This record gives sequence, C-alpha cells and structure tokens, in this order.
Amino acid sequence: MVARLGYQRGMSHIESLFVTRLYRAALSEHGKPIDPAEMENSCLVIADDDEAGQDWCEANGYIGYTSYASLADLAWRFPIFKDLVKVLDKHVAEFAKDLQFDLGEKKLKLDSMWINILPEGGIHTSHIHPHSVISGTTYVAMPKGTSALKLEDPRLPMMMHAPLRLKKAAQELQSFVYVKPNVGEVLLWESWLRHEVPMNMAEDDRISVSFNYGWE
Repeated sequence: MVARLGYQRGMSHIESLFVTRLYRAALSEHGKPIDPAEMENSCLVIADDDEAGQDWCEANGYIGYTSYASLADLAWRFPIFKDLVKVLDKHVAEFAKDLQFDLGEKKLKLDSMWINILPEGGIHTSHIHPHSVISGTTYVAMPKGTSALKLEDPRLPMMMHAPLRLKKAAQELQSFVYVKPNVGEVLLWESWLRHEVPMNMAEDDRISVSFNYGWE
C-alpha cells in the first residue's frame, strides 16, 4: 500500500510531493532464512583471504575492509551469498512495486555486491550509487554503540538560504535521518539517495553486505 502524506485544514490543503521511500524489512520475510552467524563467518573468512581487497584498502586509506574493488563473484564463492541474492531479489521486487516502476520488458537485476567491515574508527563518507536503480544493505553484525545509517535530503544543495528545521520537526521534513538497523534486516533505497555511515564508535566490527540493482 502506498501511503499518501498530507492533510487538509479549512480551505487550505498541504500535501507532500516527490516523496523519498525507504524500505526496511527482515530478510526472513522472503525466501530461505539466512543464518547471521554463518554470514558473519563467511564475511570474515573472505576478508582474511582477499589480499587484493586488503591492498586496495591500505592504498586508499580505508579503515577496515571492503571487497568493493576486488571481488565480483561472492555468490559463486560461498553458497550463503547465492542464497542471499535469491532473498534480495524478492525484497527488491516488493520495493519496486511500492515505487510503481514501469519496468516494461526489462527486470531489476543485481549488478554488484560487496562486504563492508568497519572496525572502531572506521567510516563510510557521504556518497550515492551512480548507474544503479536500487541500492541497499543487509546487516550482519551491529555491535552496541555502533553507528546508524545517515540519510540526506536529496534537495539539500537546493535549499540555498533556507533556515534550519526545528529539532522536533516531523521526520519527513528533516534534512538528515538516522536509521539504526538490526542484524538480519535489509534496507533499500533509490540509488540517487545520498547516505553515509558515521564513524564506528563501538569496539567491535560493524559488518554489512551492500549491493546495487540495475535495470536490464
């Protein structure tokens, strides 16, 4: 069901246009359940074996580990990632229905997937995912005190000399929204939505698997 935001008071009418959607669900809502412990172990084993990824992180000053620039075949390497793709396909299809995309004869298809391991002090700076339609992350390890996902109003650069929002403004009016997902959940958003992961202040690793879907 698509929510309609707005209200009417007297002769005035105010409604929200060009709404930004965020999908949040437990992976287990669709498809074969994914064992969080097995997924965490798989991520750690891959990170330990991926010398090319380790070298890339060191060369680029990346605190922690990502397979983004080194591995494009996670689903082939470990069966659990193959299972994960099947589950994500179902979630993305559900989100696409909510977005009311006219896909025509094409489909939304996974075009990349990578592991993120952020130790204490690690950070993912603000970015978007060009050349994709839907992006997202599923959460493997979220220790107490670790950082939430920070989402940015895409209109922020166009607000010019506008005043700040009230601290207690409704969530849909905030310039930044923080979402703290749980282990085993998946978040989906349109790939143009700018986002970041602030510094991990927890002593333990924050582990996630991110991905992009294209229109093919």
